[in-house]
Amino acid sequence: MTTANSINYQEFVPTVLQRFAAASGEIGKTELDPQLHHLLDLRASQINQCAYCVKMHTKEALDDGESQERLQRLTVWRHVDDFTDAEKAALAWAEALTSLDVKTDYADLRNDLQAHYSDAEISAMTSAVAMINLWNRIQVSNH
Repeated sequence: MTTANSINYQEFVPTVLQRFAAASGEIGKTELDPQLHHLLDLRASQINQCAYCVKMHTKEALDDGESQERLQRLTVWRHVDDFTDAEKAALAWAEALTSLDVKTDYADLRNDLQAHYSDAEISAMTSAVAMINLWNRIQVSNH
């Protein structure tokens, strides 16, 4: 969704956006499971209220075999059994990195992640969450 006074970032900072896109591509080459990547992108986009990104990441997840039921319950992942303990640790991480709060115990969240994922996977996950937050903010800036 754009408004009458939306800014065409592609016109004014095309090289920056190209480099962001290249970084996104590099994240896609990491050890991050594509199914999990979809969940992280979608959850951050929901939190950031980026309608465009929610629609896009929902479609991508469905196209890659994610179930409609799980996607419908993603916003309440803590309260349902649809997600594994590993996915729940990753979703908690994504939420903490999306809604920064000085009270967050990142060490505790990292411990939960390290019980399920390698440091390489956590690094990829962190990069993916940072990248989707960047894209969400660019998109939301034109709402």
